[in-house]
Amino acid sequence: MALLIVNLDKQIGNAGMWRDAFATQLPDLEIRIWPEAGNPADIEYVAFIRPDFGELPDFPNLKAMFSRSAGVDGFINHPRCPKVPLGKVEPAGGDPMMTEYVIMHVLRFHRDVPGYAEAQKNHEWRRTRIIRPEERRIGFLGFGLMAKAPALVLKQLGFPVSTWVRNPRQEEVTVFHGADQLEPFLAQTDIAVCLLPLTRETEGIFCARTFAMMPRGSMLVNVGRGKHVVFDDLIAALDSGQLSYAALDALHPEPLPPESPLWDHPKITVMPHVARRPTVAQLVTEIAANLRNIEAGSGLLQEIDRATGY
Repeated sequence: MALLIVNLDKQIGNAGMWRDAFATQLPDLEIRIWPEAGNPADIEYVAFIRPDFGELPDFPNLKAMFSRSAGVDGFINHPRCPKVPLGKVEPAGGDPMMTEYVIMHVLRFHRDVPGYAEAQKNHEWRRTRIIRPEERRIGFLGFGLMAKAPALVLKQLGFPVSTWVRNPRQEEVTVFHGADQLEPFLAQTDIAVCLLPLTRETEGIFCARTFAMMPRGSMLVNVGRGKHVVFDDLIAALDSGQLSYAALDALHPEPLPPESPLWDHPKITVMPHVARRPTVAQLVTEIAANLRNIEAGSGLLQEIDRATGY
């Protein structure tokens, strides 16, 4: 049994770190690092980020694959993508780095830190009404593993928290679902946090039409995908006052070109896709748990639905 690592060693750690981490947790598992795949028939598992399936050989005995990418839109429809179970490599309780990142931006917008920074630059002793948490409504678009932890922390801090998801379900926060409930959800959201997957339905979801649904002066934190936001419409909404601020961790394209107007807009925070950085040990722990589950006769712990794209 062999597992092939594709590109992960170039993004996080190095080949030696991946081999050492797997040796600690699954000492009998053979680790191969692309492009040194050896005999493709030996490969039963592949773990990757940004794979090029046009370059990879066929693996006749492949059982499952693991994607480090937050989204799978970049490769899920590739004609040579193997039709085997595909799993996420995510910690079951969410990632503390994502939790702190989301809460950081929500709190800095809630307490108007950008406004005070501008006042300081102008030597202005700014005194204004401070809005309490119970007056600031936080709405999460998407409520997967990465969204639930920060949402519950914000709820504990006293913020009214809701979510908008594809299908109805019971959660610890107020749930809106489906296309028909997007407008009422946005109408009661002062700070929108986007953690959606990128699909045909969600591409461009933040645009002039949906910005108009939000309360005047509302704010956006996008940690989903760059294509969730129509950037010209975002700039227009900020310039008109319909939106107050936006924090963008995911952009399109990446890296953001130097000439992009997003860099210099006074109401936009541009971050270079740094919301979270898992370690080799964290990722190996999740992959190892999946492999044990599969070899015991069960399935992937977090299997991606190819029909929905997440």
